[in-house]
Amino acid sequence: MRQCLLYNCEIVDYQAAWIWQRSLQQDRMADSKLNDALIILEHPPVYTLGTGSSLEFLKFDHEQTEYELYRVERGGEVTYHCPGQIIAYPILNLSYYQQDLHWYLRQLEEVVIKVLALSNLTGERIDGLTGVWLEGRKVAAIGIKVSKWITMHGFALNVCPDLSGFDRIVPCGIVDRSVGSMAEFIPDINPELVRQHIIQVFSEVFEVGLLESVSC
Repeated sequence: MRQCLLYNCEIVDYQAAWIWQRSLQQDRMADSKLNDALIILEHPPVYTLGTGSSLEFLKFDHEQTEYELYRVERGGEVTYHCPGQIIAYPILNLSYYQQDLHWYLRQLEEVVIKVLALSNLTGERIDGLTGVWLEGRKVAAIGIKVSKWITMHGFALNVCPDLSGFDRIVPCGIVDRSVGSMAEFIPDINPELVRQHIIQVFSEVFEVGLLESVSC
């Protein structure tokens, strides 16, 4: 079984986490024998744009904004992060799994679907779209960057966030579908339990042993 370092963090500034991910990725590009890593965290309110994201999906002026906004190297359109949304950033060497980006995206979706099932919620895929939906509402966004088969970025699961931040964008560039959260279906949802479910299910889906690290 491949080993994976687990960094189970609280709220981390987006830019700090972004730099951290890139560092972990670059280390593994230089030395393929290093263990994989999984970062679990939340972010303060922040908007991010993928490499090719269109500014037309922003409902505010990106040059004169009070909101934190970053364009990063992941795929996908604009999205929003905030507390109550649990994010997983896997740094995996796909050479040890499958060198197939579609396979990897479906595996990330599978993690989310299985996590939702542990709360008796039925997550769904939609053909042609990446992510996971609950009764037609998107609860998990996925965006990745892979270099030399080493991954970064990952998925964001809306557990109990303030969804009003999504009103300032067209989330993921999808104009005809709304964003939702687990809390809309389970008002007393326990975020810490969901976090533990993500860790457990990730280990099962990717068949890795997690080595807990204290540094965040």
